[in-house]
Amino acid sequence: MEAITTITTNNNTVIEVKNLVKRYKGAKTPSVDNISFSVKKGEFFAFLGPNGAGKTTTISILTTTLGKTSGDVKIAGFNIDTQAQEIREKIGIIFQKPSLDRQLTAEENIRFHACLYGMCSYHPTFKLMPKAYRDKVTTLAHVLGLSIDALFKPVKKLSGGMQRKLEIVRSLIHTPDVLFLDEPTQGLDAVSRRGLWEYINSIRNQFGTTIFLTTHYIDEAENADNVCIINNGKVIACSPPEELKKSLLKQELILDAQNRNELTAELSKLNISYTVNGHINVPYAETPQEIISQLKTKLSVLKIHEPLLEDAYIEFLNKTNNHVET
Repeated sequence: MEAITTITTNNNTVIEVKNLVKRYKGAKTPSVDNISFSVKKGEFFAFLGPNGAGKTTTISILTTTLGKTSGDVKIAGFNIDTQAQEIREKIGIIFQKPSLDRQLTAEENIRFHACLYGMCSYHPTFKLMPKAYRDKVTTLAHVLGLSIDALFKPVKKLSGGMQRKLEIVRSLIHTPDVLFLDEPTQGLDAVSRRGLWEYINSIRNQFGTTIFLTTHYIDEAENADNVCIINNGKVIACSPPEELKKSLLKQELILDAQNRNELTAELSKLNISYTVNGHINVPYAETPQEIISQLKTKLSVLKIHEPLLEDAYIEFLNKTNNHVET
């Protein structure tokens, strides 16, 4: 299946991936198979795919935690082969798997991270740290519903959900140029999930932070500027969400009437195509009013179905899998 690709490289590109390949030793096929895409500064970019598609492998390469087999990668203008340290200074990462020091307190994990990224000098206690650091920690903890008391407990005594919130605070503390989110809301409750996204959107608007997201919650990518779908190591589609939806799915009117036979007869007479699936589904390309205004039958049901990104995502995967099987 040919991938839809509308993303183009320009001087404002902050992530550039060309012909990236990752083949693990002994594997019959590459985990990442000759993929290319680019992300602009300040963009919200979603990288979607099923388990084993190559998402985490790709994000691990882009964040310099895994070597590539071949291809070219640049992050914030730096070459991943020769300037990995410079890249690490520009990025923040929320990993899918925990990466906290369980013997330290929550705040100590954050403090060491902030100092490593050059945000401030190290001091032996939280109270001795600069006010800007202390205020940032307090603000982020509040956003994510992490209590101040929890900040000073050993990580090993925190629940899984609280550890997840701590990882997010740590990754955001230095306000990175590019923020990589690998399943960032996994394990978060609904309130914390909403709070996280509100904060991410605010730093993106305020600082022009580029967001690179992988997630199984497809609704989190609904407002992305661009979406790439990867399956079996290959990019199968890459474009804005609305284009993905329009390329595969039709908007539909959902209709019904007490006299359904009268309604279906009228639709047939008007040469309006429809299907019956519980109610009467009428696809439309432009505006639904053009169809509704022609109908004389009294309607008992009238709804407009707008396809979701998740609908397009599933259909792309199904088409690709069917193509591979045949």
